[in-house]
Amino acid sequence: MNFTWSPEQEPAPHRITPAGWLRAVLRGLILVVILLVGVLATALLRLIEAPLYGLHRPWTPHITVVVCKLSLAVVGLRCELRGKPMTEPGAVVSNHASWLDIFSLNAHKRVYFVSKAEVANWPGIGLLAKITGTVFIARDPKQARAQTELFQARLKAGHKLLFFPEGTSTDGLRVLPFKTTLFQAFFSEELRDLLHVQPVTLIYRAPEGEEARFYGWWGDMEFGPHLLKTIAAGRQGSVTVVYHPPVKVADFPDRKALAAHVEAAVRAGMPAERQVTEG
Repeated sequence: MNFTWSPEQEPAPHRITPAGWLRAVLRGLILVVILLVGVLATALLRLIEAPLYGLHRPWTPHITVVVCKLSLAVVGLRCELRGKPMTEPGAVVSNHASWLDIFSLNAHKRVYFVSKAEVANWPGIGLLAKITGTVFIARDPKQARAQTELFQARLKAGHKLLFFPEGTSTDGLRVLPFKTTLFQAFFSEELRDLLHVQPVTLIYRAPEGEEARFYGWWGDMEFGPHLLKTIAAGRQGSVTVVYHPPVKVADFPDRKALAAHVEAAVRAGMPAERQVTEG
């Protein structure tokens, strides 16, 4: 995330009932076991996979998919798919509403997230991000060329990189204007004629009786309380993952035109009442 989005009014503190605490403890313990097993299995398999295949990861992404599916099942968040994940080489771009996006997007498609460098040092999350092949980028303009070369190497290896072009997470009720900088890497001479970009819309629906922003995680909201609130909920809501038709990079004159097209596709996938435009 390159900046922090924040609405005028933050959500009220969420009260957790005794039954909610029990659900949170049970679900939390199961999630920890699933994640630990997934991390260990991935780390061990990479000891064989890395020397044989280098950047290519033919085996370990399957572990990530299984872990994310199981995690969503434990939380109880229903996931509906619309459209089909692309098979062409390239990247995926999506709106960004929550830490749950990681599980929602990884549960059905082998992707590698592009994240700000700071995430690598976050407790727990940083380790998970590293071991699953996340690409970390710095805000330092001096590293722009090196980062572009890294993107190119990963894309050439067949990795589908996943970007959140809004640059921040929101309450899930809107799509912010897409930042175009990272799209430039797609227009190199070596990649432009090979790559496709698939827009994806994430639509979260809150549990019955909760406010519409229930799953949104943004601004200065702390991860711990939001996680606790989510796994303590008795009735969970759902997330719909909408895969739009992929487009070929070579069909666009520049990064701004490509970014505008995929932003429009992501925005159009939102329910009519959520198609908010913000500058």
